[in-house]
Amino acid sequence: MIDPVALASRLIACPSVTPEDAGAIDVIAEALEAIGFTVHSFWAGDAPDGPVRNLFATRGQGGPHFAFAGHSDVVPAGPGWGTDPFTPVIRGDLLHGRGAVDMKGAVAAFIAAAARIPDHQGTLSLIITGDEEGPATHGTLALMAWMEERGIRPDLCLVGEPTSAHRLGDTIKIGRRGSVNMWIEVPGTQGHVAYPHLADNPAPRLIRILNELDGWTLDTGNRWFQPSNLEITDIAIGNPATNIIPGVARARLNIRFNDAHRGADLVEHVRQVVARHAPRGTVEARISGEAFLTEPGRLSTLVTDAIHRATGLEAELSTSGGTSDARFLSRLCPVVEFGLCNATMHKLDEAVAVADLHALTDIYADIITHALQG
Repeated sequence: MIDPVALASRLIACPSVTPEDAGAIDVIAEALEAIGFTVHSFWAGDAPDGPVRNLFATRGQGGPHFAFAGHSDVVPAGPGWGTDPFTPVIRGDLLHGRGAVDMKGAVAAFIAAAARIPDHQGTLSLIITGDEEGPATHGTLALMAWMEERGIRPDLCLVGEPTSAHRLGDTIKIGRRGSVNMWIEVPGTQGHVAYPHLADNPAPRLIRILNELDGWTLDTGNRWFQPSNLEITDIAIGNPATNIIPGVARARLNIRFNDAHRGADLVEHVRQVVARHAPRGTVEARISGEAFLTEPGRLSTLVTDAIHRATGLEAELSTSGGTSDARFLSRLCPVVEFGLCNATMHKLDEAVAVADLHALTDIYADIITHALQG
């Protein structure tokens, strides 16, 4: 048997601020090997986004194949904590430490759940990366490439992100919106403000571009997704002088989009808007992930039934929130996300209820049992 609180504490003690590993993967590997898993770990990528340490562990053989995915890296702690963020401490009913909720607690709970079920049909695996909180270029994508080379493909996948809103088990994620960042640059010609005919001010054109984009209604949402939204996140000219027409104006925007869109199509629309108002303008884009939806079915029912048996709650099926590595894993198989309460994730004095760690272990054990019945 594995105590999820003790294992979570060991993981919190590893200051694995992305992309640093700080021993976290070794802690996970040791725990998994002790309960019969074959563990493979490898480094991927170079600085500045790497190197990243990743882990794939498997136990059993044949089908069905049920996978758990998660991450060992955390966001920086920042100043102002009541205690050392990487020294786990229990105060009252809460275990405090960076990563307690997002998501070392869920990783510990799943390993503890797997320890309860040493004999099972099919294959149980864990897909763990050290690069979820960062650029996510050398983590889950590298693991998926490693799996593809070996012909490994799960039938179902559960991601242990902290999805619960108010009580453990009240929400699971069956999809996520996509995200794209864009950088717009409008060139002009610098000159004296008293001689505008000798200059070309890019600011009015950028304003017209942003005004049109701000008024763009992408969609009105659908059954599972809220409306897509475009947000202007930065406007920069950087002109310290009052008597100079600037030579360039820049802006940045982000679009969170539902499954009515593809990232490339949104980028092309923005480029067309820019071209109409500023023919020499440019748009650079980075698509962080496409929207995905796992239609309610066997996987979501496995999870919601296990939650109901443990808590009595009827979990809400949701697609709200930001992105996660489920956006990549959805290419492999049906994937849903379920984990701890997210109220303190990425915050000072991040903490998980000790009782929730034990309850999550119970739920994960139930999911494993029913997922591997065939």
